[in-house]
Amino acid sequence: MSGALARLFELDARGTTIGREVRGGLATFLTMAYILVANPAILSAAGVPAEAAVAATALTAGLASLLMGLGANAPIALASGMGLNAVIAFQAAPAAGSWQAAMGLVVLDGVIVLLFVLLGVREAVVRAIPLDLRRAIGAGIGLFIVFLGLVQARIVVVPSSTVAALAASPGLTMPPVTGGDWSSPEPLIAALGLVIGAVLLAQGRAGAMLLAIAVSALFAFATGHMAWSGAVVAWPRFETILSADLRGALQWKLVPLLFSLVLVDFFDTVGTVTAIGDAAGLTGKDGMMPQLRRVLGIDAVAAIIGGACGASSATSYIESAAGVAEGARTGLHSVVVGGLFLASMVLAPIASAVPAVATAPALILTGLLMCREIGRIDVAALDTAIPALLTIVMVPLTYSISHGIGAGFVAFVAIKLLSGRWRDVHPLMAASALTFAIFFAIG
Repeated sequence: MSGALARLFELDARGTTIGREVRGGLATFLTMAYILVANPAILSAAGVPAEAAVAATALTAGLASLLMGLGANAPIALASGMGLNAVIAFQAAPAAGSWQAAMGLVVLDGVIVLLFVLLGVREAVVRAIPLDLRRAIGAGIGLFIVFLGLVQARIVVVPSSTVAALAASPGLTMPPVTGGDWSSPEPLIAALGLVIGAVLLAQGRAGAMLLAIAVSALFAFATGHMAWSGAVVAWPRFETILSADLRGALQWKLVPLLFSLVLVDFFDTVGTVTAIGDAAGLTGKDGMMPQLRRVLGIDAVAAIIGGACGASSATSYIESAAGVAEGARTGLHSVVVGGLFLASMVLAPIASAVPAVATAPALILTGLLMCREIGRIDVAALDTAIPALLTIVMVPLTYSISHGIGAGFVAFVAIKLLSGRWRDVHPLMAASALTFAIFFAIG
């Protein structure tokens, strides 16, 4: 059995083992398991039945991750995309008239992006991005992950006074974030796991991320901050499956929303795949990971699966970097994640019991590891370094991978053109920058 797995997933060629892949898959799943709670909570605002949304979320993540592992042998797990689900719940569903029509939009989004992949456009765009900009995308996503972890840990918080003041006077200059309350247990729970994980990483110990999560989870349970009803099994409900209304999605007024979905889906994945490939050491001399077209194609199919299941668009998850940090290098990692998500259709009470504060240390440490890409950027070449810096900063500050990428693309093309060096700009980079400029202009 082990020999068959080694051959199927090329474990020896990629310098990994079954144990590392399983540990990595478990680490990724634990950092992603919050989606089983977060996605249904968001989609329920659009009228999606909450219990059915849990099963749909788990089924979508399970099928998409299995497909990525078996079809592309990539250590990338997939699930319903945060941000995209909010667009579906709060913008698309009201505009389309129903959550079923909004899911139809998601299916159309996946079909359009899949066509881009089959025509070679999506892969060509990735190859057209200058190497230092690709490195900046990885570093920016690393900072984004650190920020997400700090927020989950309540080490960084949005001041309530800022929210109140800006609501009354939007023109005020107020601190968007500030330090958390260290007298409360959450920062301490995360800090304990962070220190233990950092020490183990520095010593090169296996299982550092998992142990960081486990220690924080145990501390959270001991202090009463791990909410678990005691239930082990919850039987799934499937009434959202195949409920997407394609006819309802085919309305002219929904074209701008569809354009936004396609653009975000297209470039979020470009950034994620670039970052994971670099972190896993899978990229070749051209900076591309193996079987790139398959990876991008399966990601597009995942969006179709998410819409068809009623779970919103599924996309490649940057939390896969937690598994990569544990040593995962192949699709076996993604198969493990997929299997755990499928099991979560009936084991959702256990999967969702691990609090966000317990997985925060793994996110922070993973993000820090990804930030090492900053050191590989040629800061002397300012015509590339400045757009790279914009990308790095804008990804976390705008809370959007695609917005950060767009800022870097527009800046890169503008600097080159205004410097009279238009021959340095690949036509696809120019087209991408123009598309982003239109996207920013129409909001």
